[in-house]
Amino acid sequence: MDENLRQILNDSTGILSRLQLLSAFFEDEMVYKIYVKTQVIHQLFEHNRDLDINKLSLFHVQFTDTVIALLRKVKHANEKNVGLLYDELQVNREMIAGLGISTATESGFREDQSKQALKVGLSLRKLYHALSDGSNEYPFSRNINEFGKRYALDFFVDISPALFGELIQYNPAEVYSNEYALIQRRLLGQLLKVDFHCTFHAGLRAGNQALEVYAFADPAKYFLYLGAGNLFLFVDPAHIPDAGSETGVSKRARLIRELTDKNTRLESNIAAARTYIPDPVKSLLAEYYRKISDINFLVQSDFEIQANILKTMLNTDSI
Repeated sequence: MDENLRQILNDSTGILSRLQLLSAFFEDEMVYKIYVKTQVIHQLFEHNRDLDINKLSLFHVQFTDTVIALLRKVKHANEKNVGLLYDELQVNREMIAGLGISTATESGFREDQSKQALKVGLSLRKLYHALSDGSNEYPFSRNINEFGKRYALDFFVDISPALFGELIQYNPAEVYSNEYALIQRRLLGQLLKVDFHCTFHAGLRAGNQALEVYAFADPAKYFLYLGAGNLFLFVDPAHIPDAGSETGVSKRARLIRELTDKNTRLESNIAAARTYIPDPVKSLLAEYYRKISDINFLVQSDFEIQANILKTMLNTDSI
């Protein structure tokens, strides 16, 4: 075997290896058929010494190298897209990790609602006695404001600052007050009738400010508690946003679920995006396969015509 023949066959084997790797990467039927057909052409020249071996070299230059460049272009575009998906996946994972550290549980929120209502009721009873007796006794239960601090971000309904300001407005002539608290006179009288029994209804939040809304009696009446100023006021239920969608599950827990579901979809999309071949490129590959299948290497003019058509066809911006 002369040196030129050996070199061309070795080069051809290397080209086939690159095409085989791309075929294995994309796992696409048409790419595999192109690889098999190209291998057949290689073997045709390898086993038929009557053929001009330079035609095999020319075939790879004008055909195989072109389709390999096209497939690599697709692969590179896919890798960029996959990289973006991985970045999004990682950002979501970091958010999930950060949220999970301090996520309050729904069961804990439900349990602490009852405890908080008891604390508020007991504090109101003590406040009543302090106001009645004119004493300076501190009326509030220990850690009464920890409930809002713990659960406001997760479970309280977001409201506008304007609504927040409207809800805490009161007429100074209609309140009792001492150095520790302020409560509407009519509210204190109504609570006295029910022995200060109340239930937690909802939490409202505007920025860093939180309001707790409580219900009592039947038909239900509502009052709010502003821990920042130890303020107790009646509240019109029409002004209380629907809390059902917010307090059923922690906002953070819902966000973690949403991000987890999104990551599951992203992982599935990554697998598909890695080997995605756009439809216009698939059409080009099918036409490419047809062209190389029609080539008669015994006719020089036919070979050159097909090569020129192919190079024009594969000059595409479809990716």
